[in-house]
Amino acid sequence: MSVVNLKASEVQVRELRLGSITGFSGKASELVGCARSGKLGERGRKFTQCLGCSTSNAACTVILIQDGAVISHGPVGCSGCFHEFAFTYLVNGVHRGVKEPTQRRIFSTNLNERDMVYGGSQKLAETIREVYARTKAKAIFIVTTCSSGIIGDDVAGVADEAEEEIGVPVVPIFCEGFRSKIWTSGFDAGYHGIARKLIKPAVTKQPDMVNIVNFWGADIFTELLGRMGLRPNYLTPYSTVEQIAHSSEAIATVQVCATLGSYLGAALEQDFGVPEIKVSAPYGIPQTERWFRELGRMTGKEAEAETLLAEERERYLPRIEELRERLKGKKAHVTAGASHGHALIAVLRELGLEVRGASIFHHDPLYDNGEVSADALQNTVQDYGDLPRYKVCNKQEYELVNVLNRERPDILLARHGGMTLWGGKLGIPTLLIGDEHFGMGYKGLVNYGERILDVIENDEFVKNLAKHAINPYTDWWLEQSPDAFLKDE
Repeated sequence: MSVVNLKASEVQVRELRLGSITGFSGKASELVGCARSGKLGERGRKFTQCLGCSTSNAACTVILIQDGAVISHGPVGCSGCFHEFAFTYLVNGVHRGVKEPTQRRIFSTNLNERDMVYGGSQKLAETIREVYARTKAKAIFIVTTCSSGIIGDDVAGVADEAEEEIGVPVVPIFCEGFRSKIWTSGFDAGYHGIARKLIKPAVTKQPDMVNIVNFWGADIFTELLGRMGLRPNYLTPYSTVEQIAHSSEAIATVQVCATLGSYLGAALEQDFGVPEIKVSAPYGIPQTERWFRELGRMTGKEAEAETLLAEERERYLPRIEELRERLKGKKAHVTAGASHGHALIAVLRELGLEVRGASIFHHDPLYDNGEVSADALQNTVQDYGDLPRYKVCNKQEYELVNVLNRERPDILLARHGGMTLWGGKLGIPTLLIGDEHFGMGYKGLVNYGERILDVIENDEFVKNLAKHAINPYTDWWLEQSPDAFLKDE
């Protein structure tokens, strides 16, 4: 049954659409088994320290579009996190081949108390006109906030009227933070708006073009796909509105993280006829082999895929073996979003490290394509064996600190900067890699192995930091089970 409905202005959140959860503690195999048997249930918390906001994730999908403009419809503070995407655009643009990065165009309607009483629709309409007059953007995106959601502004209606007036797409993205406990629902909201308003039905197909749904990693796919006679069309960081419109002409869609791209991949297949590769992203050798072979099968490039894999094995396997020998016996812990967290687990175990545990932010029992073969956690368990200490922690830092204090791994791998400081405070070497492409394929294993060795062997700073750091968590809490506040159901 389809879960994509582009006729609706808003996308259903993951709790309802996919049955996603934010609380679990046990074996990874138990979580996979519950998901496959229809017995997966949410374990709420008696105490919650923090949550991520889906507004920032929605902004992630649109702020880096080169010729667009973004309006945060809410108090100015709700756009406070958007600066990091503007910084990312400038820093990473060179690695994506963007020769002349454009200035980010980020605005706020700056709702105040009076607007909360009388409504902000008129203010939004005026802001859209002003933003277009200043920027002449090819598309304007409206990111909603809790404030505009609470007062019930007709954002879709204002957007439609403004689009007719100014003649460019005005895209409402409904991502209020209170909509979902699962902050990644913001990705779905952003891509729902993009699929509804920007992607056009294909007139002709481009048989060598492959859509790549990614965050902002360096351009590795031009070289890799080029060896197979293919070329990437990156969505959406660093793309233009025109590129997005023609993404329906691609021969296939792949995603580097199903947490990010699940919805857009399904929308492109269901509504625009672009088939999605429904296997896990190429992290670790088994998944790399599956991914490239499936890409070859879908694009009619089976022979080219086999040639590429043989060349990669010959080039990188000897170094991978050396790294495995040096990393044997080292212990690690992973904290990250769901799909990329599973990818990091695969990379670590491929390199021979013992993954003591994982603190993953949420869990999707399946993705929008509905295919079991796309389940990254299931594939990681099947490829490398069970993970006895697996937590779904919803970014609850107090749980992570408790777990790290017990495990004392040799290294902590984190995907999000706010989680890295806890490793340092406990004297645990910590590695954060912002480029999600850094660990892909055979070369990615070498990349990570060398960086992990470097971090573990240069641990003087974190050891000194631990001697002087003040831990805000009491001895009482550190003596409790990290699951103490998880409900039993």
